[in-house]
Amino acid sequence: MHRRTEYLTHPIFHMNRAETEMMRYMRRLADRDLALDRAMIPLGSCTMKLNAAAEMMPISWPEFAHMHPFAPSEQAAGYTEMVDDLSDKLCVITGYDAISMQPNSGAQGEYAGLLTIAAYHRANGEGHRNICLIPMSAHGTNPASAQMVGWKVVPVKSAENGDIDLEDFRAKAEKHGENLAGCMITYPSTHGVFEETVHEVCKITHDFGGQVYIDGANMNAMVGLSRPGDLGGDVSHLNLHKTFAIPHGGGGPGMGPIGVKAHLTPHLPGHPETGGTQGPVSAAPLGSASILAISWAYCLMMGGDGLTQATRVAILNGNYIAKRLEGAFDVLYKGPTGRVAHECIIDTRPFADRAGVTVEDIAKRLIDCGFHAPTMSWPVAGTLMIEPTESETKAELDRFCDAMLAIRDEIAAIEKGDSDAENNPLKNAPHTMEDLVKDWDRPYSREQGCFPPGAFRVDKYWPPVNRVDNAFGDRHLVCTCPPMDEYAEAAE
Repeated sequence: MHRRTEYLTHPIFHMNRAETEMMRYMRRLADRDLALDRAMIPLGSCTMKLNAAAEMMPISWPEFAHMHPFAPSEQAAGYTEMVDDLSDKLCVITGYDAISMQPNSGAQGEYAGLLTIAAYHRANGEGHRNICLIPMSAHGTNPASAQMVGWKVVPVKSAENGDIDLEDFRAKAEKHGENLAGCMITYPSTHGVFEETVHEVCKITHDFGGQVYIDGANMNAMVGLSRPGDLGGDVSHLNLHKTFAIPHGGGGPGMGPIGVKAHLTPHLPGHPETGGTQGPVSAAPLGSASILAISWAYCLMMGGDGLTQATRVAILNGNYIAKRLEGAFDVLYKGPTGRVAHECIIDTRPFADRAGVTVEDIAKRLIDCGFHAPTMSWPVAGTLMIEPTESETKAELDRFCDAMLAIRDEIAAIEKGDSDAENNPLKNAPHTMEDLVKDWDRPYSREQGCFPPGAFRVDKYWPPVNRVDNAFGDRHLVCTCPPMDEYAEAAE
């Protein structure tokens, strides 16, 4: 069993032979990152909110961190108490009757929720139901999850205002009525609007024997104000790594538990360790249980009033940005009252025709301003989806809006012919410190290039490299396979 081949051959594994060098190496990597400890990360539909230190502390305690996922139940009484209490709180928040903590991610939660619905149909002698209605604006994971459980996806059109086309939804529900398994919708919608037809969508689905899956991605705009279980939902997943403060990003771990109405409770995922009629969706009966302490602490410290206030502020912040940018940028979708939910989509597509400025140019220019870009080109290509969350102060929101308005002025300069269409701050963004100090032959000043509105004069974030082609690697695969002689040696 002894290894006979070389391993860890990359120089990175051999360059830091002292702890001081390793420490400095890690610091250099951190300095290159534009993370939440530097600035707002306004990624729409991702809820990059504060993960308070007090909520994070318990996961480092050995009583949580060192507990084996298959430890005997009598040795995990504290875990059980925490998980049960968190489940009770989430049931109150969502309007559901039971929670399964197994799923490790939102996508896995979708899968688990649809498996639960499928098991319910089979138990009722209707296992033939395999049609899932999904709006065109849905998250990409929705149709993928439906396919994974063996269902056929029937897309539903969007109306001109971005809402679900109710007539198309009704027609397709009627057409597939005998085989309708359910629908998957997001509330507030993926377009960042509270759709007023959500009750009717749920009723139509139920009238034809289907079940309603409400995607919980946007629960940050609902907690304390609206409950998916009251809207007509039968099952929803919750992104605890979004709405309930578990850190989001870095590859995980996440948690995407599902809440269900009482009639679906017997069909939740089971586990050999805990029983149940259905099979598991996660190797451990409680998924990534140790990080549940974060959401539990978040709920305890916020309390009901605090959670509700956080939702109100998240919606207020989203609308504040939409209002401040009004006139400079078009907000693509709004509700009947002219408001958005907790996020908004701004349309940057007209600038491509008028000034040759793309959504990517704007995203890269925001780096010069010290901001991570909003979600780019989703759910509508060529747009920016902005979600500030409740964690950001008005000063930070204003800094972001100032940066966006300054970018709009730079676009206007190109439109008027006052700025070169190819050699301008937007096309050259982001600017590095090397750009600042080396010979400067650009038709705009160093200050405009490197210190635009929004950028800090002290502690400015400097990107380590200039622009890279984000999609190049996706479109031009590079084979890193070992040469054939290595296969020959291994065979020998």
